[in-house]
Amino acid sequence: MRGYVAKRLLIALVTLVGMSMVIFVLMRLAPGNIVDIIFESAGYVDQADKKQLEHELGVDRPIPVQYARWMGELVSGDLGKSYRYDMRAWVIIKPRLPVTIELAVLALFFSILLGVPAGVVSAARQNKPIDYVLRVLSLAGLSMPSFWLAMIVILLFVRAVGWIPSITYVSPFVDLKANLWQFMVPALAVGYRSSALIMRITRSAMLEVMREDYIRTAQAKGQRPTSVVWRHALKNAGLPVITLIGIEFAFLIGGLVVTETVFNLPGVARYLVEAIQFRDYPVVQNLTMFIAVVVVLANLTVDLLYAWVDPRIKYGNA
Repeated sequence: MRGYVAKRLLIALVTLVGMSMVIFVLMRLAPGNIVDIIFESAGYVDQADKKQLEHELGVDRPIPVQYARWMGELVSGDLGKSYRYDMRAWVIIKPRLPVTIELAVLALFFSILLGVPAGVVSAARQNKPIDYVLRVLSLAGLSMPSFWLAMIVILLFVRAVGWIPSITYVSPFVDLKANLWQFMVPALAVGYRSSALIMRITRSAMLEVMREDYIRTAQAKGQRPTSVVWRHALKNAGLPVITLIGIEFAFLIGGLVVTETVFNLPGVARYLVEAIQFRDYPVVQNLTMFIAVVVVLANLTVDLLYAWVDPRIKYGNA
């Protein structure tokens, strides 16, 4: 196992280095930079001042030199300085990370809480009325954009109980109840879409497992149907579900832009779009690398969970 983990970590490191190159080059290929944006907004262009600002920000240097400088700062734990705010990038990013992580974790929690049981029930009651109802609900979840559902939910709350989402972020360390209430609706709106996908995968995996001989044997021995479904079938159908959950969590970290905007949450995803618009290279590069790290670690965690869920899987020196 240790050899496998070491090998996967090495592959992850190589992957992240490759991703850093792609991120860095793509940002430089985009038309315009922060200096152009600053001078365009000012309404005039003084070439001497422009070149001086480019030199101060380091954007006039060759791309390999800029990349080497960024990687050196990244390795040393220095995320650089934001071009837009003239502040350390970490000072800007740090308060936004908990917002996105909390929203992603809550959304994933609701998606698992709703999706897995619904998929199991749908498979156990195949072609029964409840199966058709759950399949329709899952298709609706896959069809409706989460931000559209979020806006509909807000309108319903406003009309029914006069509730309006807080316009300012409330930290859980300040008021836990207000924080959970603020995150409940966006987490449910995002989690509904993920739960629909999890439900479909769980149902498909369960239907395949329910046809296996050992399931028929357990049923023939007189074991309770609930025990057969939840203890035997679900455990053996869990691998594709775990894979999807890991992928969904990685997707949620970087895919909450519109949801954070609709609910006025100062998260990473929302700020990343603003940083891209202003060509704030240090912030964009570091936030994108953070998302890449989450994706790589999520995939590694999923692979390690396989052996825990299914003891037949042995990694050894693979």
